[in-house]
Amino acid sequence: MAKSEAVATYEQYWEEMERLYADSHNNGTGLKQFAAGAALAGAKADSKAMHDKGNLITGTVAVGTPTVTKVDIDRRIPNVMISSCLDITNWKVVESGTKKALPLPKDRLTKYVVVSTVERWPEGWRVIKDEPQGTKC
Repeated sequence: MAKSEAVATYEQYWEEMERLYADSHNNGTGLKQFAAGAALAGAKADSKAMHDKGNLITGTVAVGTPTVTKVDIDRRIPNVMISSCLDITNWKVVESGTKKALPLPKDRLTKYVVVSTVERWPEGWRVIKDEPQGTKC
């Protein structure tokens, strides 16, 4: 049960990440239901920096085959590690006002491995760490 709940939270986390980056008025309220700690702080800071430049990220993120690689349920704060292939091919950086797509580096990874830590807090499962591995998948 812990595995499936953690994976469901992880998938919802990415749905909220799409909303956060696509809306310059989004303050991360929805994301707080699925993220905490470094993952939440990092997402809010990164999206704010992008929005402050007058840009948004639109489109969808595909979370390919989230796989639980470690379960530690007997800790004071139970946690699960998840590895997945994140596909940001359809995530586009656009100017906020015109919605014009901005050019991106041709060598940027659009499908890469991400390892995340999800903890069970009193309020429910939360992604606390999200680490891109820099490797193609």
